[in-house]
Amino acid sequence: MESFSYTNIFETKGIEYIAIIIFFVILIPFWILLNKKVKITGKIKKVLGFLSENILKFPLGIYHTKNHTWAFLEKNGEAKVGLNDLLLHITGEVKINPLKKSGEMISKGDLFIEIEQGGKQLQLFSPISGKILNSNEELNNNPEIANEDPYGEGWVYKIKPSAWKTETNSYYLAEETTNWSKMELVRFKDFMAASAMKYSDKQSMLILQDGGELSENSLSETSEEVWKDFQKGFLNMAD
Repeated sequence: MESFSYTNIFETKGIEYIAIIIFFVILIPFWILLNKKVKITGKIKKVLGFLSENILKFPLGIYHTKNHTWAFLEKNGEAKVGLNDLLLHITGEVKINPLKKSGEMISKGDLFIEIEQGGKQLQLFSPISGKILNSNEELNNNPEIANEDPYGEGWVYKIKPSAWKTETNSYYLAEETTNWSKMELVRFKDFMAASAMKYSDKQSMLILQDGGELSENSLSETSEEVWKDFQKGFLNMAD
């Protein structure tokens, strides 16, 4: 019969293993709780976030129109076009419906995109003339890309431009875009204030009395009538 041997784990590395196990037992629930708090905090910030020039993105080299579309000429002579960051912060996530097909010719000012949210629609017009090369099919499956990366993965069309220099010489570029966006925010605040007076007291909650700050995605909480007014009074601007 083998003799029984006793090992004191406190004199070996056994205590280290136990300590590690206890550490992870404590850490895992804490990590889960922390992540939940981060997600909740993120959602709160998203709901309570204010619409200001500080959250807007305007990369260099992007040409912006008064109609809140943009165009960028790549080295290969093709142009990407899409919706600008300010418009997407105003509307929130939308479904983007390209209205032109590959191979079609388009002129500057032609209707080429409809965006939709809960049955409410806005129409956007092409910033340039040329031949449609293709549209971004990824937006069909992941419309949120436009909001997350409007000037990168969120482009809507690729176009072979026919009059790039002539048609973009009046557009906003670099610092001009920043200054213009500040004026557009003021104009949008005025628009929302007028809409609140015109339609209902409920919509006036979107405009905070303290400083008149607007929440992000302000337009998403408004009625179809407000979207129609926004189309006529805000988007239909001649460049």
